[in-house]
Amino acid sequence: MGQFRPALLLSLTTRLTAATLSPLAAETLPSCHGAMKPKQVAELLFGRAVGRHVGVSETEWARFVARELTPRFPDDLTITDAVGQWRVVGGTLVREPAKRVEIVLPGNADDEARLADAVQSYKREFRQHSVGVIVHAACVSF
Repeated sequence: MGQFRPALLLSLTTRLTAATLSPLAAETLPSCHGAMKPKQVAELLFGRAVGRHVGVSETEWARFVARELTPRFPDDLTITDAVGQWRVVGGTLVREPAKRVEIVLPGNADDEARLADAVQSYKREFRQHSVGVIVHAACVSF
């Protein structure tokens, strides 16, 4: 999330991100009842620190959401404030403000590419080494 994440954790995050972005096979989706429908849900964890300072302001975040997330996922998007933490080499615990974004994926062939593009845009624009990505199957109803 921030710039001081250890290389081992970065490597693990990269492997997990690559693994979780692969589309789930239909047989791995849950059996849902009533109005609930099987869907994939993506959770994105955006750290806001650049170095040891908050480098992504609320205004910059809002612009990023309007420019990068909303156009890619206009139907189902929830954002909450969060705090990320990890232990750096040497044992120091580092915390940073973060944004947690939940997206009920529409089930399109390009869902994976749209997630990856949004992640890359954030990393590039705000000089981040990683963005946490978790994709899981869920029963969803609106």
